[in-house]
Amino acid sequence: MNILLIALGGAAGALSRYFLQGWVNDRTFSAFPYGTFIVNILGSFILGFLAVVGLDRFAFHPAWRTALTVGFVGAFTTFSTLTYETLHLMENGSLVLAGANALGSLAAGLVAVWLGVVTGRLL
Repeated sequence: MNILLIALGGAAGALSRYFLQGWVNDRTFSAFPYGTFIVNILGSFILGFLAVVGLDRFAFHPAWRTALTVGFVGAFTTFSTLTYETLHLMENGSLVLAGANALGSLAAGLVAVWLGVVTGRLL
């Protein structure tokens, strides 16, 4: 049952990532990978929120917690894409954009996961 729930969560996360990233990229015309950036920050928030809500506030069944965190959020977030796009920016000589992408994602992700934890604790 755990494997099936993780697979379903992963499918939902991957599709959510695909559609959100595409939606953002269709609306931004820049060398900066805004779609990936937004997905990573939102994923950080969701993971922080689910960690608190699923463990502390409502104590989700372990199978559902795993489906949401490992399955959905694991497929939704795009750290590997972040690193690849940062390398691509560097290889194209866009060192400032590469630095902004790497450092901005880390800093904004830390703030987003903290906000997710705080929001979850307020419930």
